[in-house]
Amino acid sequence: MKYTPEEVITSAQQDEFLDIAREIYKNDPNWVCPLDMEINAIFNPNKNPFFSHGTAIRWILRDKSGKAVGRVAAFINEKKAYNNEVPTGGMGFFECIQDEEAAVTLFNTAKHWLSQKGMQAMDGPINFGENDRHWGLLVEGYTHPAFGMPYNHEYYKAFFANYGFKMFYQQVSNHLNIENPLPERFEKITQWIIQKPGISVELVQKDKLLKYGMDFLNIYNDAWQFHENFTPMTETQVRALIDELKDVMIGELICFAYVEGDPAGFMLCLPDLNQIIKPLNGKFGWLEKLQLWWRRRNNFEWYRKKGILTRGRVTIMGVKPKYQKYGLESALIMVPMPHAKAMGFKEIELSWVGDFNPKMRKLHEATGSKLGKIHHTLRYYFDPTYEGRRSEIIAVDTREKLLKSDSESQSESSENSENLSA
Repeated sequence: MKYTPEEVITSAQQDEFLDIAREIYKNDPNWVCPLDMEINAIFNPNKNPFFSHGTAIRWILRDKSGKAVGRVAAFINEKKAYNNEVPTGGMGFFECIQDEEAAVTLFNTAKHWLSQKGMQAMDGPINFGENDRHWGLLVEGYTHPAFGMPYNHEYYKAFFANYGFKMFYQQVSNHLNIENPLPERFEKITQWIIQKPGISVELVQKDKLLKYGMDFLNIYNDAWQFHENFTPMTETQVRALIDELKDVMIGELICFAYVEGDPAGFMLCLPDLNQIIKPLNGKFGWLEKLQLWWRRRNNFEWYRKKGILTRGRVTIMGVKPKYQKYGLESALIMVPMPHAKAMGFKEIELSWVGDFNPKMRKLHEATGSKLGKIHHTLRYYFDPTYEGRRSEIIAVDTREKLLKSDSESQSESSENSENLSA
């Protein structure tokens, strides 16, 4: 056998798992090495809450000389695995030299483990966590990746296709040049919204993060319930998210909308930390932490003045279905915009939106943003005779919330924002 998979157990193997990526991308100027501590945390049951309802494993691939030439991980999210047409696990963190036999060995290793656990299909490459990070195979747009967005060699596409992976859904990331004004209708709708009694749009204040976190939970569990395989977020998950983001967020880039005091929508934009961490090559020791702590004061002023930090990334945006005819999406985009410009930001990456969400795609297109990157979330069925299917378009909210009176009272906004609803 030319290649042998080896389960990652020891700390030395954990280091090799990380080093494989550094070796494979050492000559690629666009790649940004994820922080070692972040990748290790994903596979640490004490740090990743997904272990409370799932399991994960990872392997190194060695050649006959013992050299590490690839890696892969497999995992099962018990909350979602059985919501599919067949029990479906996940594989990810795939890295491999340009040798198809090595890639097949890695795929087979993940498939065998998942099959033994009762799975009949695997999605990949995905994350053992939320889908805002390390999710999807890059198939177009081999440029600087935003923080959390996966990057891979172009030859990976053939590996996945030849093995039998099929696209489950397409993910699009658009790049918005904020030095150019947005279409005029965004400003008109925003002015109409912020002047309407009962509607308020506010930027996040860091001394109220728990309050905003609970509002996020309220909106998310309402707005996303019509997504395929939706599982509600918990307060524990949101508290963990707050802890993760509180030191890297910029309040002026995050926006919430309220209707008669009810949390109605939000837009979460974060600074592109990859612009800051690229020179670190994944290492983040006490000296780097101290340096970042000092330089991130006053909304990362040091990095902004040096011209190092010029990009942001909208990681998630949503509006409750009952308010999706109010034009809130325009305000959520426009209200933070002057603050971003004043701080020296030049580009915002809108990432990512799936082809199962045509409304949000229309919103992105309406901003005048340009296509930046395309990722694919792929699915492989263990039974080669099983045809499978694509991800479904988000279902329409059929609850009796969109009352006729609401439609009539919001007619002016609906008329202007018909193509902007998400």
